[in-house]
Amino acid sequence: MWFDPTCPWAWMTSRWLGEVADVRGFEVDWRVMSLSILNEGRDLPESYARLMPRSLRLTRLAIAVQETAGAQHVKPLYDALGTRIHPGGRRDLDAIVAESLAELGLDASLATETDAHDAQLRASHQEAIDLVGDDVGTPVVSVDGVAFFGPVVSPAPTGDEALRLFDGIVAAASVDGFFELKRSRTRDPIFDDGQATSGSADDEADGA
Repeated sequence: MWFDPTCPWAWMTSRWLGEVADVRGFEVDWRVMSLSILNEGRDLPESYARLMPRSLRLTRLAIAVQETAGAQHVKPLYDALGTRIHPGGRRDLDAIVAESLAELGLDASLATETDAHDAQLRASHQEAIDLVGDDVGTPVVSVDGVAFFGPVVSPAPTGDEALRLFDGIVAAASVDGFFELKRSRTRDPIFDDGQATSGSADDEADGA
């Protein structure tokens, strides 16, 4: 699964996929894509454009952790960041980043934003785009080499419902000519506390 830590829809998908992986006993390869990179050169609404520096900072952080501390830290970092950003509703990035690194015992100097690993970030992002095309957003999930944008869900399915959705994704991936199935969203992301976000959630899922 490719994710951008700023995207609430990717967060919902990650909670669903993580639960399914635990029940079914498989490992998820957690990879990074960037809404900031995706939207380079696009004419964005001002409210959404303001989110792009945040996207770039957090995706740079995830890649820096991957490259310096190891890929095994990417998902725990995502969990730590996302818990604070999404159900936690926090926006103070300096504190969020510092607390997340401390929680995982990672080097505090990683909190300093750097472009040192931008080549790796762009390569990871491009992997997702090469699989699904550039008219999508985050998340991207690949099953048996077939990738889709989504699933976009709210709230994150649990229990038998989570497993049924996963089985449906696997079934869709097995059909060579299947490309798209979509309906309009009628709710914002609903997190564990039952509260929905508002504002730019639709834009973040579409990458537009």
